[in-house]
Amino acid sequence: MGRRRGQQRTPSPGAGGWALLRATLQRQRKALLAGVLVGLLWSAGKVMVPKLTSLAVDKGILEGGSLWLWAFLLGATACIAGVFTAWRRWYAFRESRLTETRLREQLFDHILRLHVAYHDHTQTGQLMSRASSDLQQIQGFVVMIPVTASNLAMVMAVVAILVVQQPLLAVVALAPLPFLNVLATRFSRRIHPAVLAVQQEQAQLATVVEEAVSGVRVIKGFGAEPVTAARLATEANDIRTVSLEAARIRSNFLPALDLLPNLGLLAVLAMGGHRVLDGRMTPGQMLEFMQYIGLLVTPLRNLGMTVAFGQRAAAALLRVNEVLSTDPAVADPPQPRPLPGGARLGDVNFREVQFAYSAGAPVLRGFDLHIPAGTSVAVVGATGSGKSTIARLLTRFYDVTDGAIEVDGVDLRDLALGELRHAVSIVFEDTFLFHDSVAANIAFSRPDAPQADVERAARLAGAHDFVLDLPEGYGTMLGERGYSLSGGQRQRIALARAILSDPRVLVLDDATSAVDPSKEHEIREAMASVMEGRTTIVIAHRPGTIALADTVVLLDAGRVAATGTHDDLLATSPRYREVLAALAAEDDDEDVDGAIGAAPSSPSTTGRSGDG
Repeated sequence: MGRRRGQQRTPSPGAGGWALLRATLQRQRKALLAGVLVGLLWSAGKVMVPKLTSLAVDKGILEGGSLWLWAFLLGATACIAGVFTAWRRWYAFRESRLTETRLREQLFDHILRLHVAYHDHTQTGQLMSRASSDLQQIQGFVVMIPVTASNLAMVMAVVAILVVQQPLLAVVALAPLPFLNVLATRFSRRIHPAVLAVQQEQAQLATVVEEAVSGVRVIKGFGAEPVTAARLATEANDIRTVSLEAARIRSNFLPALDLLPNLGLLAVLAMGGHRVLDGRMTPGQMLEFMQYIGLLVTPLRNLGMTVAFGQRAAAALLRVNEVLSTDPAVADPPQPRPLPGGARLGDVNFREVQFAYSAGAPVLRGFDLHIPAGTSVAVVGATGSGKSTIARLLTRFYDVTDGAIEVDGVDLRDLALGELRHAVSIVFEDTFLFHDSVAANIAFSRPDAPQADVERAARLAGAHDFVLDLPEGYGTMLGERGYSLSGGQRQRIALARAILSDPRVLVLDDATSAVDPSKEHEIREAMASVMEGRTTIVIAHRPGTIALADTVVLLDAGRVAATGTHDDLLATSPRYREVLAALAAEDDDEDVDGAIGAAPSSPSTTGRSGDG
């Protein structure tokens, strides 16, 4: 059987992770090849220096030749090598940053396309860690590609020169190097789980920080700063522990890269010195040989670092690929159908809809509801009855388990998601505003909207007057999540944002629940003007908001239990009266809890109109 959409693969670094990196680097192959070529030219320049030094000693000093000539050649070679060093670093860092940027864009785009259910169960800090520290690890590895190629070329060139010039001495000098292969294998095997543990702990720390910053008002309201600080300290200590373990593994390996070539250097001094005394080597050749041995130290050390970077990149690629290999459970159909045009738009039809967030726990059971275009319906039900679920299904945050939902006769699953979510706009109970200007928040779905359209939407939402009272009017920058405004002000900005998108269907998901009841009538007036002539679904529990709708639907046990006007249901449905009484009691409890437990809000930096 094929893998169900939304199911996550479990790739290994050698499979999906490295394949992901290869696919990304394939787009940069010309520039990477140019970087490798420059690195090879750098290696050639570095390898020439010992030979020129040897000739300078033998020809220029011992044989009385021109030292100026050899000094000039050595200086010119060093300058050329320096130019290629700078050029190699430029290519390496430019291409590595390009790789990081492309992977970050790909990851971010994929995260936005993933279904809401994925985000319900995934920590924000984990995603942030993958988009930041993990991608930095990959970037650090890509930097090493041109560097590693030039280092390998230098090692091979030096070994070849040593073997050709003095085979026996070369064998003695290079004898310790095979042990490096054994050490590198052991190092690779041990460092990978240690690095993966570090990156996982960093993601956990990012999660704690993100939750602390997002929930700072709750933390302060309950005086829980010490508890949160203790959580952070625990995660920080965990990172320290696993980081020290990774450092211990590196410290056991990296010194060997310095020691082993130096052991070869000692052997060269012992044997080579006797060869010079015996006349089988010139002093220049001896100096050349020792310089070549010295040239091996830095490349071998860098190759060891490449192994370490490779293991970090493997762990990072695995974590990034875990996200990228998750298919969106809600996606565009292969051949989307367009919504029909016409004068009367916004007809909504729920047909035998069944839905469950988890198997065995259905929320909607054969839900049927037809909303003619241009009419409004208030959905009322007990807490947990599935009212907000209806809004989430209508915007395809989730797909129905069975049945169908249609807008203007087209099944939602046959529509492109972009077209659907322009046709259906939702104002959530928990209003989210961005750290941007008031105008940019209103024009979020239409960033190129004229200022006149922005102000018209604000007027319809009842926000225009208080916006003009802000320090910079529509250009006023809002604080984090818009908390520099009152709850009612935030709600009106959100309503204006939905109005500007000009949807066929507007969903108001408990849009007055966060507003002070004494100021609720102001939001209701704005809602009434917006709802006029527009298909609207009002999810509400306050009678004044319910009365705005043409029809009221009582949702009970996942089905429509009763339909009628607010007054009709009050007169004919005992269950409707029970639900309203229970919701009113919950509302009173929330008001009391809010008065007792909420921390005082900081004074607004942008001003308030006093609507709570």
